[in-house]
Amino acid sequence: MSLWIILPVSLPVLTITGTWVVYAMALYNQHVCPVGNWLYNQSCEEELFLQSGPTLCCTLDNVPLISKCGALPPESCFFSLICNTGSFMVMTIVLLRYAHVIEKHQNCVLNTASLSTGWICAAGLIVLGNFQVDNAKVLHYVGAGVAFPTSMLFVCLQSALTYRIAKTQGEYNVAHLRLCLTLLAFVALVLSGVFFCQESFVLQHTSAIFEWVFCVIVALFYGTFAFEFAGMSGDTMALLARGGALRPAGREHNVDTLGGPGPHSQPHPHPPEYVTRL
Repeated sequence: MSLWIILPVSLPVLTITGTWVVYAMALYNQHVCPVGNWLYNQSCEEELFLQSGPTLCCTLDNVPLISKCGALPPESCFFSLICNTGSFMVMTIVLLRYAHVIEKHQNCVLNTASLSTGWICAAGLIVLGNFQVDNAKVLHYVGAGVAFPTSMLFVCLQSALTYRIAKTQGEYNVAHLRLCLTLLAFVALVLSGVFFCQESFVLQHTSAIFEWVFCVIVALFYGTFAFEFAGMSGDTMALLARGGALRPAGREHNVDTLGGPGPHSQPHPHPPEYVTRL
């Protein structure tokens, strides 16, 4: 089994564990309200971090959205670190997946589009993580507006690509798994966006929950690349070093058909033109 499998496995572990640590820190510092809290007020007499007691007065400023959990220090520092590390891992996984498809099959529009979409998503994740919503709201929302839709588009493209290149039953099973994750991610993203635009406290809180669900599903989707990365070899890195210049599948067969080396091939009566010119 290839050691490359560690990369897609570690990404969901890092992102899911890291974001929940950030949430726990924000909850401990009373920067957000608990996920289990459904009681909100229009305003509070005291800020949340000044309150005490079993019942907290929460407003829309304390909804436990992922961005709000990583908005204030010290958890904002860990949030930026996780986003930066996660974006680098996303770029690496997407690039290796792109090369692996070319190595085992051949390049196609879906593969190239997935590479571009994955890298754009990683760029949006960097902006989202380094410009907190309370300090640079416009840039933060720009990063979120890039990262969330492109991550959804990436999982859609990869699901379609998996079906296209699948040949064995195991590969079709992986395709089915990715399709299920894609559908769940799409539903979670749509509901999160719709509820986020509402003024209702309950719907805002529901939006935060679906946002967490969406991020967990996408992280698990990246983890499914462990199936392909388990058989990855050093040839994939050599392919990247050559800039993706690899013969398409079936090239050797075409060479034989045209009279190349083979048991039934006939030698050419005259040397090739390029040899004559030399």
